[in-house]
Amino acid sequence: MQIYLIRHGEVENPGDVVYADIPGFTLSAAGRKQAEAAGKHLAGSPPQLIVSSPLDRAVATAELIAAETGAGVVTEPRLTEWALAVRWRGARWADLPVVFPGELEAYLAHPGDLPFCSESVTQVAERMASAVTHWVERADRDIAFISHQDPIHSAKLRLSGVPMNNFHDGKPAHCTVVAMQPAGPHWATVSEWSPPQ
Repeated sequence: MQIYLIRHGEVENPGDVVYADIPGFTLSAAGRKQAEAAGKHLAGSPPQLIVSSPLDRAVATAELIAAETGAGVVTEPRLTEWALAVRWRGARWADLPVVFPGELEAYLAHPGDLPFCSESVTQVAERMASAVTHWVERADRDIAFISHQDPIHSAKLRLSGVPMNNFHDGKPAHCTVVAMQPAGPHWATVSEWSPPQ
């Protein structure tokens, strides 16, 4: 049994806003190419199922990967974006220090301690791991999970049994495919692949 943790492809975002859970933000031309490349990468050992965040950019990524692999696609609410991004939604990244003073700086300095956010990074990791476990228990072949950068990274750390002390280290690029296999009580990363960015 193997799972694939995959961040969605690059998003069309000319205003450079925090799109969070805003409808209509889907893949750019580069993002579509990244998703197609990820699908081709997985085609040699395709997953049985692709479980996706319900947000547009993740579903579009899942569908393009499914077109290359023949896997079915289902959506899973627990794979959605972190509530921190939802708090910031619609603001331009460049304006965050003014609109939400100190919050971006706190996220970058100590993401595990954000009292202004309704969901901690630990809670993100727990809901992501819960979703993975739910679907793995119902599968007899490999599964791919499509989500967002921080949720995917938190899931990788939680499933690996690795503390989130250095949370910002080694985050996945767009359409990075992290392959993991069971290893005792945890999961071990067996490979990481990324398309051209």
